[in-house]
Amino acid sequence: MGKTKTRKRPVETPKEIEGVVIRFAGDSGDGMQLTGTQFSSTSAIAGNDISTLPDFPAEIRAPAGSLPGVSAFQLNFSSVDIMTPGDEPDLLVAMNPAALMTNLPDLQPAGRVIINTDAFTAGNLKKAGYTENPLNDGTLGNYQVIELPITSLNAQALESVDLPKKQVSRSKNFWALGLLYWLFDRSLEPTLRWLEGKFAGNPILIEANSTALLAGHAYAEASEIFASSFKVREAAIEPGTYRKIAGNEAIAVGCVAASILAKRPLVYSSYPITPASEILHYLSHYRHMDIRTVQAEDEIAAMGIVIGASFAGKLAVTGTSGPGLALKAEAINLAVMTELPCVIINIQRAGPSTGLPTKTEQSDLLQALYGRNGESPVAVIAPATPAEGFDCAIEAFRIAVRHMIPVMLLSDGYLANGSEPWRLPDVSCLEPIEVRHPSSDDAEEFLPYARDEKTLARPWGIPGTAGLEHRIGGLEKDVLTGNVNYEPKNHQRMTDLRQEKLDRIADFYDPTEVDGEPEGELLVIGWGGTFGAIRTAARRARKEGLSVSHVHLRHLHPLPKDLGDIIGRFKKVLIPELNMGQLSIVLRARYLVDAVGLNKVEGQPFKVREVHAKMDEMLRSK
Repeated sequence: MGKTKTRKRPVETPKEIEGVVIRFAGDSGDGMQLTGTQFSSTSAIAGNDISTLPDFPAEIRAPAGSLPGVSAFQLNFSSVDIMTPGDEPDLLVAMNPAALMTNLPDLQPAGRVIINTDAFTAGNLKKAGYTENPLNDGTLGNYQVIELPITSLNAQALESVDLPKKQVSRSKNFWALGLLYWLFDRSLEPTLRWLEGKFAGNPILIEANSTALLAGHAYAEASEIFASSFKVREAAIEPGTYRKIAGNEAIAVGCVAASILAKRPLVYSSYPITPASEILHYLSHYRHMDIRTVQAEDEIAAMGIVIGASFAGKLAVTGTSGPGLALKAEAINLAVMTELPCVIINIQRAGPSTGLPTKTEQSDLLQALYGRNGESPVAVIAPATPAEGFDCAIEAFRIAVRHMIPVMLLSDGYLANGSEPWRLPDVSCLEPIEVRHPSSDDAEEFLPYARDEKTLARPWGIPGTAGLEHRIGGLEKDVLTGNVNYEPKNHQRMTDLRQEKLDRIADFYDPTEVDGEPEGELLVIGWGGTFGAIRTAARRARKEGLSVSHVHLRHLHPLPKDLGDIIGRFKKVLIPELNMGQLSIVLRARYLVDAVGLNKVEGQPFKVREVHAKMDEMLRSK
């Protein structure tokens, strides 16, 4: 095991490496999410490509030091293009025994682990389930171990700062961050500036955290706990202005952009639910841009407000997760029947019921497609990366307004909390969202359920417009007037029209992209947050000489018109999903293809090696 030495080392040039996967892990009060976020931001500023995986405890207030209370943050930063936060960490920072117990199995063989020995007390070892101290019993024999009394070293550095002992201890994550900034040749300046802004008006906290950061950096530089430091060069990326963005933030910014492109106020109404609540938080800061946010009393009320806002001519959107979507189902049906444009954002999490509130899953696809009574078609799209949430939010509103239909945007906890560099778009290239409301001049020809010849959308008449008086509601509508109509043939006709209106959305899709050869042995089809693992695994397989191509679906309802032809050009089809095979059910039924599912419901995203192994198995088996 590594021993602490503190004599001054000679200055050495950092060793260059392509990339590193780091995981910070500790108690939920140890600031691991903040530490990981700061390291991510600094790496993005340094020009590295990054991909992150925050992993929150499922319980709100798990006992300190317990296994359910472990919070972790994994970061992959690299000088080459990366698409995932990495399969296994190269370096694990374990702030207590529970963090070591839950995360050590994922560490690379011969990987490096930095341990806060101060936390390895008898009580904490017992809470973590250790019968012997893993620092002494050979558990860590296959790893490079650096044992440091981080809590004590941080306290020594802050002796002159006038803070209570408990608050001094809370700065130890910045001490650890400073240590790793030296190890990977990161600049201290971005974090020091962030501290000044974050704690503006509280100079004691600025001093404490800045001192801790500098002390950890100085300790790494002066001691010999590391043989050398490492440098990850800038990634070769397309020129432009970049910023780090998380999935929920990208969706929120996309909603704001849609409001601007449509020249209409936006109303966001939701009830707090993990992992969607951040969208409400982000949008609440845009009041000055005519964004109106409402924290509703419950999920049903939130959807009702959306319907009312849309009826009044506003862009209307709500956000939730699976349990909330179930509660909204009846009101979404009302939006289908009244043919009002709105967007429902579903940040999926592991279920059923409350399930694993902070863990990711893709198990709401069938709920999104069919989880309402009657024939109730809604459009469904899904981003593939955190940053793509921006484009998907804009597209969701564009579809909703153009076709007068509810649109569901399916993200997931992995995408929502994960972050990556985002190239700021050229706003002049963003296509406006065309919105047309009939005026009093159209009153003589106005029929509430008359159809556009191309899209089958009905006119978006605003209540209070003279001459456009009409009724809406949940009962079946007359095919033109919108009056209540119980006739069997009218119901058949309206049901057919609502379905055909959905189907015509596919007329506006771009051709489906096939990554790899347009025909061959194996086609891998994915959707949502599985993109990075599938794309990386497919390209790795092709380098090994295997015939593998990848299609990733943004549009899930309706499906692209060319998908059937693409599937028919391959001998085998693999569909990896973080559920028990929901897209597989849809594609097998639609295209009569003997698709094979790769299914995982562990609350964690796919690892590249898991997908690659299944590809290899399918291609090498008879």
